[in-house]
Amino acid sequence: MTLLLAETGARFLAADRVWIATALLHRENPKQEDFSEAEILERGRREGFVEEKSNVFPVHVNQHCVSNRPPNPGKHRMLVETRKGRRRLYRNGDPQMPGRTGKIVPERENMPSKYHALLDWYAKWSSGSSSGSPRSNFPADPLLRLRGSGRAVWQHEHADEFVRRLREGWR
Repeated sequence: MTLLLAETGARFLAADRVWIATALLHRENPKQEDFSEAEILERGRREGFVEEKSNVFPVHVNQHCVSNRPPNPGKHRMLVETRKGRRRLYRNGDPQMPGRTGKIVPERENMPSKYHALLDWYAKWSSGSSSGSPRSNFPADPLLRLRGSGRAVWQHEHADEFVRRLREGWR
């Protein structure tokens, strides 16, 4: 059984259904960083996205849509595995395996119109500009927080001069 878009009769792809279910979870739970595969599956069930006699939806959550898992054969970058069994929506800069060249979000015309607002929400969420952004709500990795912290050191002098000055008086 293949799910079809009622509006157009086109196939409603499993990858797009997985992205929508995960985006709904993020939007409904803005302080939660990631979700278990079971939570995504259950959210998909509530939307009517899961074909119960098929493993298509769970396999997409586990493998085909996950950017930092080897492509096999799915190449989408819709989710990222944050830790074993946990997923969140993919953002630019997240890790991805070689060969993961697929789409990051569904194409608007390939999803029911009632979910179109999720694409606008995602654009804000993934850029960190919305109040529900994980970049503003979740503590950053302490090492990543150091990124750019030494920039001022190099503003007025060249690296060679800086190192020469540090070494003055050594012997």
